[in-house]
Amino acid sequence: MNNRPLIGVGILVVRHGKVLLGQRKGSLAEMSFELPGGHLEHAESFLACAKRELSEETGLVLVSLEFLCVSNFLISGKHYVDIDFLGRVLPGEAHVNEEQKSVGWNWYDLDNLPSPLFEPAKLTISSYIETEFACHDLVTEH
Repeated sequence: MNNRPLIGVGILVVRHGKVLLGQRKGSLAEMSFELPGGHLEHAESFLACAKRELSEETGLVLVSLEFLCVSNFLISGKHYVDIDFLGRVLPGEAHVNEEQKSVGWNWYDLDNLPSPLFEPAKLTISSYIETEFACHDLVTEH
């Protein structure tokens, strides 16, 4: 049995003061609200992972990333290191591409977040609120 931690990459997308969250389905912490993201694959860069996961899960196109935080946690007996970024995306609406993993993607006000939040999402949103980035709208217009 391999006891090494799994590496997750999360992308916090903010638009007009709202964050993009989806409800988890068929996995740990089912029905909690999470950020787009997923597991880092062998020899994959953080940017490549974030682009792939965001596109696979939501259909949104990532333009750029800014490092936000790292968390180290245990959930249901699994050890994860989660590396989270603030993502700038092209305009467009998020939709469910992986119905087996997500119930839906919606935009939520930072001061009225749904519950329960998946622990990595909670830590990432807290990190975001505590930074200077909280004042910026991170949608790239083209």
